[in-house]
Amino acid sequence: MFKYVKRLQYPIHIKNKDLNMAKYLITQYGGSNGELAASLRYLNQRYTMPDNRGKALLTDIANEELAHVEMIATMVYQLTKDATPEEMLKAGLGSNYAEHAKSLYPTDANGVPFTVSYFASTGDPLADLSEDMAAEQKARAVYENLIDLTDDPDVIGPLLWLRQREIVHFARFKELFEIYEKEYSKKRS
Repeated sequence: MFKYVKRLQYPIHIKNKDLNMAKYLITQYGGSNGELAASLRYLNQRYTMPDNRGKALLTDIANEELAHVEMIATMVYQLTKDATPEEMLKAGLGSNYAEHAKSLYPTDANGVPFTVSYFASTGDPLADLSEDMAAEQKARAVYENLIDLTDDPDVIGPLLWLRQREIVHFARFKELFEIYEKEYSKKRS
């Protein structure tokens, strides 16, 4: 079912250490509007889609979101590479360093750990797709906020690419929502 290609969807080569940006960026790793939440949301919701078209779309996007988790992890790692414990502490990453050293742990930018309460699965395709569209819009907005926090082109490039994928995912979910909405309205008549 899965084919792993040993390269990122978008090349990431960050040259400059920026611990503050790493702290902000980690929110797209383990925050409520981040890539891990999106992936798990879609992987869970796919089972109750009414047809293979819906199951396939949610499976495909869920897997792409996992690839985005890998991209965010790479970016955070490169932004913190060679940082000293003192630099981690100064950037507000002391708690992360105390628990995990430089290992990634899914949290938001405030250090709040990831929780499954970040997403829902109702079993209603229209409700779930509505949530999915909102999730993509929130992720897009977070990427725009992150872009505003840096002037490093090595960081901005991947963030712009990830932002664009949120727009594409929203459009695909909207198309499916409109198809299902039409089909359900016929059944209710």
